[in-house]
Amino acid sequence: MHNFSSGPAILPKTVMQQAAAACIDLDDSGLSILEISHRSKAFTAVMEETEALLRELIGISDHHAVLFLSGGASSQFFMAPMNLLPANATACYIDTGVWSAKAIKEAQLFGNVEVLASSKAANYTYIPKQVEIPSDATYLHLTSNNTIYGTQYRSFPMTNVPIVCDMSSDILSYPIDIEQFGLIYAGAQKNMGPAGMTLVIVRKDLLGKTERAIPSMLDYRLHIANGSLYNTGPVFPIYVTMLTLRWLKGQGGVTEMQQRNQVKADLIYQEIDANPLFECPNATEDRSVMNAVFVAKNAAHEKPF
Repeated sequence: MHNFSSGPAILPKTVMQQAAAACIDLDDSGLSILEISHRSKAFTAVMEETEALLRELIGISDHHAVLFLSGGASSQFFMAPMNLLPANATACYIDTGVWSAKAIKEAQLFGNVEVLASSKAANYTYIPKQVEIPSDATYLHLTSNNTIYGTQYRSFPMTNVPIVCDMSSDILSYPIDIEQFGLIYAGAQKNMGPAGMTLVIVRKDLLGKTERAIPSMLDYRLHIANGSLYNTGPVFPIYVTMLTLRWLKGQGGVTEMQQRNQVKADLIYQEIDANPLFECPNATEDRSVMNAVFVAKNAAHEKPF
């Protein structure tokens, strides 16, 4: 089966086989991964290995905490400003698609939001560039890849302002410099595992500055202090993520993924550009490597196609 959905992705066959076996018996423990305690030694080992693999594959320093949370990446639209943005401060956003627009809406509940640039008027067919970023901004929010409109940041703005980035659909698909980012969040279901687990990588020195009362379940600091085990977390998605990260490391890591992804993207874009019936509406330099979009040149052809 070929899955062209932009949501949950096909997982490696070996990962599926291992996950299926663990649903019956996890490492000869006599218990299923679906049955074990999230505070058991067996699952503590899963958490520790998952974090260690992520730190190795992405290059995450000790300055950043790694969290495995519930709620999906959309919950981070409000958790990020709740934890980072004081009520009298300003966060800057660049609007490049549906998900950035939703993030802007949620952030406005917690402080001042300045939209520095938007490609909405052009149907989000490009990534705004040469954007002036105020030096006093609390953070700059970006969406690295836009699944619906098919655009992607190929490089990130050079700024001393902490970057908060939604990387839900392209994390682990290419190398990044973690020191550029104050916070990264991503749903697991595109590149890491099944839906249900949200990865948050946050620079610890940015926390505790809002003077805001934060509900326990929404406070990054509490989750850090409890090793993502303040409550029963998404046990099975974390386990499958660990298996996927093992597989990814064995394949050569994110550098190898970047090369493979570019080959696949080049193949489909070459066909789109050569085909007389279809076209990619996006700026060539901003075309997503993850989500190749195309439309019919004659709108009447779309329904029969």
